[in-house]
Amino acid sequence: MKIASPVLTATKTALVLAVALVLQVSFVARFSLDGARIDLLLLVALSAAVAGGPDKGAVVGFAAGVTFDLVLATPFGLSALVYCVAGFVVGSFQGSVLRVPWWMPMASVSIGSAAAVVLYALAGEVLGQSTLSGPPLATIVVLVAAINGLLAPLTTTLMRWALTNTSVQHFSPR
Repeated sequence: MKIASPVLTATKTALVLAVALVLQVSFVARFSLDGARIDLLLLVALSAAVAGGPDKGAVVGFAAGVTFDLVLATPFGLSALVYCVAGFVVGSFQGSVLRVPWWMPMASVSIGSAAAVVLYALAGEVLGQSTLSGPPLATIVVLVAAINGLLAPLTTTLMRWALTNTSVQHFSPR
C-alpha cells in the first residue's frame, strides 16, 4: 500500500507540532528566567524554514502559530501571523545562501527568533495587548534566541524528516 506523499508529510509535521505544543505547555511553562520562557513552536517554524525553504517555513509557521494561539490568551492569529512572516523571511534568507556553513542554520534560527519576538511584542501592542509591560523584552529576546539557536540542529533535522516527500510501500506479491 502506498501512502500519498503530501498526506504523509502533513501527518509527520502535525505530529511534530503536537509534540512541541505538549512540551511547551507542560514542560517549558514551568521554567522561566525573569518571567521569560522559550518558544518551541517558533523553533519548529523556523527549523521548517531552514529545512524546507520560504514556502514551507511560512506554512509550518502559520500552522505552529495557530496551534499555539489555541492555548494563549492573546488575540487569536497573532502568533500565526508572526510565525508565518518569520518562517518566510528565514526560509528566504537561508535559500539565498549558496554555501551554507555548519553554523548558518543556528544563526538563522537565532536571529529569526529574536526578530519574531520583537515583532510579536510590537504587533501585540498595536492590537492593544500589554506585551511590552511584562518581563523585559531584552531578556525574552536573548533567552529565546539563545535556546532556539542551540536547539536548531536537532529541530532542523527533525523538520527535514517531517518535510520529506517519501512514501511507505509495503511488499505485496504479484
